[in-house]
Order: sequence, then C-alpha cells, then structure tokens
Amino acid sequence: METATSQPPNKNPEFNEFNSSKVKKSKSPFQLAFRRFLKNKLAVMGVITLFIIVIMSFAAPLLTDHSPTKTNLLMVERPPSEEHILGTDSSGRDIWSRLLYGSRVSLTVGFSAMLFTLILGVIIGSIAGYYGGKIDNIIMRITDMVLALPFLVLTLTIISLVPKVSVPLLVTIIALTAWPNMARIIRGSFLSLREQEFVLGARAIGASDFRIIFKHLIPNAIGPIVVNATLMMATMIIIESGLSFIGMGIPQPQPTWGNMLSDAQNIRILRDHWYAWIPPGFCILVTVLAINFIGDGLRDAFDPKSDRR
Repeated sequence: METATSQPPNKNPEFNEFNSSKVKKSKSPFQLAFRRFLKNKLAVMGVITLFIIVIMSFAAPLLTDHSPTKTNLLMVERPPSEEHILGTDSSGRDIWSRLLYGSRVSLTVGFSAMLFTLILGVIIGSIAGYYGGKIDNIIMRITDMVLALPFLVLTLTIISLVPKVSVPLLVTIIALTAWPNMARIIRGSFLSLREQEFVLGARAIGASDFRIIFKHLIPNAIGPIVVNATLMMATMIIIESGLSFIGMGIPQPQPTWGNMLSDAQNIRILRDHWYAWIPPGFCILVTVLAINFIGDGLRDAFDPKSDRR
C-alpha cells in the first residue's frame, strides 16, 4: 500500500497568507499606506513628538501657574529656579509659561494657514486641471504672476498696510500668498487623472462635474495632497516664527516662539541668558523636524514603489 508523501510547507509568506483558513479581507489602499507608515520609525517618532507638543500646549494652564503676559520688573532676567523653571525674560515674564502658551499660537497659525492654503489650492487647481483650455490658461497665468512676486516681500507689504496683526489676519495673509504651489500640484494630478477610464465612465453615465471632481478625482489625488499639506504646515510655522522675529508677526505681549526669539536677540542675552532663546529655538526645531518626518513617512506610505521605507 502506497503512502502519500507529505508535501514540504511552502515558506512563501504570501502563499501561506493566501491559503490560510481564516477569511482574509482585501485591504484598502489607505490600510496598506497606514501599515507602510507604521514601519517608518522616524515618522512614528514624529507623530509621538508632535502629539506631546500639542498636548502640552492644550494643558498649559495645568503645567504653569504664571501668566504669559504679566510683567514683573522686580524679577527681570532671573535664572531658572523652583518658582520659574526656565527663568524670566527682559520684562520679568515667566519663560516657561510663554513657551507653553506660545506653542498654541505657533501651532494654530501653522495648522490654520496650511488648511486655508490647502482649500484655496485644491479649489483653484481642481478647476484648472479638470476643465483645461482657456480656464486653465487664465488661472495658470494668475498663478504665475503671484509666484513671480517674492513671497516674503509680498507678505511684508500686505502686513505693513494693516494697523495691527492678529492670528486670523496673519493666517489669511499667508494663505493668500502661498496657495499657488498647492494649486500647481493639484492641477498636475488632475491633468493625469481626468483621462483615466473611471473618469470617462463617470462622464458617460451623466455624473456632474462636481461629483467627478469631489468623488473621483480628489480621492485619487489624496496622496500628494496629504503629503504636501503636512510639509506645508512645517513651512507655515517657520514663516510665522520668522515674521514674529522681525516684528511683523503677532505683536507683544501675546507670546509666540518667534517673538520670544526676537526678545532674546540682544548680544548680552545671547551670551549670558541661554534660557531665554534656546527653549523657543529648540521647540521650533523639534516641531518642524517632527512634521517633516511625518511628511516623509506619508510620502513613502502613499508611494508603494518607494524604496525608502
């Protein structure tokens, strides 16, 4: 009697997963991208770091008892102590409290400016890329005109025309001068997608332009949108910090990381009072690095052909 010879187990994990007795559901592109993102250690570290910074900014009243705007001329430029963890600045204000409350402004401006710029760029780029022709030419010429103007000069010119800069006004000014890059990215994605079969099929069944753009084209261009939006947020934080540093951003006494650095640009403070400028500079550095790591991770996650993951 012949005995059946046992087959050696297949060592291919994909074969074993396919032939598993468990019911396997096909994973969506977003689930696959999420799994690839989790494999990027720097990106995960960036998420954790940014999460900690956001939590500390929201928990500022619980982490300090000092007001970020109250001055005390009897406590000017005091070194770190039990009462003042990071000392006081040139006006006697607690640096630790200003650092925490300043993170709220910097993160709010960065996120809000990114979101406003993203909305403008997606709307304008979608119209130009989907319709093409004369509409595309007109929009792209306007975009080229805005790009031809130096961003910093244009921003400073608009800010100089307003009597007082507030957070909503600063967000609006930055967004109105930063949207062309996002619009060009969306337009390029739409130009390559609008001739795909699923778009032609949607047109054939009578789908409206609005439905094609928002139900078919934008979801398929979500990868470049998310990646560039993430990296844009880091850029917006740097822009806000730079404008506040030169005195054209959020005015005193409202704290931001940028105007904290502006207060500490005196040579004597730079030499003798490290606690006045290293903490805000370190916060800007860590926050921007964390966001850039997240952006790099998202770029690799949405690009299955990437070798960097």
